[in-house]
Amino acid sequence: MKNLRAGCVLVAALSYLSLCQSQRAPVITYIADDQEVNVGGTVEMGCSVQYAGTDYPVIWAKRNDEGLVYISTGTSLVLKESRFALLYDGASATYIVLIKDVQSSDAGEYQCEVVLSTNNKLTAITRLSVLQPPVITDNTTTAIVTTEGESVQMECFAHGNPMPNIIWRRENNALLPTGGNTYNGNILKIHSVHKEDRGTYYCFADNGVGKGDRRNINLEIEFSPVITTPRKRVGQALNHDQDLECHVEAYPPPQIRWTKDSNILSNTRNYKISNFNTADEFTDSTLRVSGIKSHQFGEYICTAVNKLGQDEASVELYEQNYPACPPSCGKISAATSHKLQQNFHLFIFISFIYTILHLR
Repeated sequence: MKNLRAGCVLVAALSYLSLCQSQRAPVITYIADDQEVNVGGTVEMGCSVQYAGTDYPVIWAKRNDEGLVYISTGTSLVLKESRFALLYDGASATYIVLIKDVQSSDAGEYQCEVVLSTNNKLTAITRLSVLQPPVITDNTTTAIVTTEGESVQMECFAHGNPMPNIIWRRENNALLPTGGNTYNGNILKIHSVHKEDRGTYYCFADNGVGKGDRRNINLEIEFSPVITTPRKRVGQALNHDQDLECHVEAYPPPQIRWTKDSNILSNTRNYKISNFNTADEFTDSTLRVSGIKSHQFGEYICTAVNKLGQDEASVELYEQNYPACPPSCGKISAATSHKLQQNFHLFIFISFIYTILHLR
């Protein structure tokens, strides 16, 4: 009789304990920490809920401006997207959202939710930040053409996560007009440009994710011609050829002419003009004076003109007793050749007379 009573008491106690456990309210015991992941990576976000059972389904959702986008409920995936999956660990009662090939649009707040009643629910939130390498945007400056003395503003913008830093450099790491080899900021401003400031500028965007991005910006500056002459005085002998040179720096490319005694020279049997563009802003001009006669000695003027102005420089061609080399290396003029033939014939005649006298 006592054993029967004891058994009844034990059964009642176990039933009461089971009833108490079944009536315990669910508790969220774990939510994943906030995470950062690169674009294209994989991320897992877990949420552990005790005492949920089948009466209180666990819901994963993503918050956005329009409300909630539901991902899963209980152990079932609601969001039909191949990149998403739901894993369940029964031992720890953990519901895990798995995202593969993470995209920038996946960034935001994710909430784990247990609905207890129409007016009561449990919520835990974790945040996902998607790291994106810099991408320079299309509103960045691509090229500028301006006039010397004007102010110039070059702009460079990029998006990425975290927000990229913008660094400016010049080609060949030349000094920037602002001073130094680098400049930080979205806008590089030059208050008064000089022709030496022209060239290629590089805008670098970097945020520590990936390799960064770069944009080349070409700055072209229009300026009036500047002429230099490698030799201001050039000597040559009569009847020989000689080159006179001037180097022109200008943009837009100028018209170049050579004059002597106020007469514009052109290509003839006595003169030949050659212009060679070594770059957009540089032109080498050569005037070849052929078979020089006495009246061709004197001052020659090289003039360059563009829409912004003009410049000129002089080269003096003077007479000397011996041929200058180049361009006369290995060349003999007709007059010199005739004189050499005369001397040769005279030498033969003298040798002949000497031989006859010696034989006698």
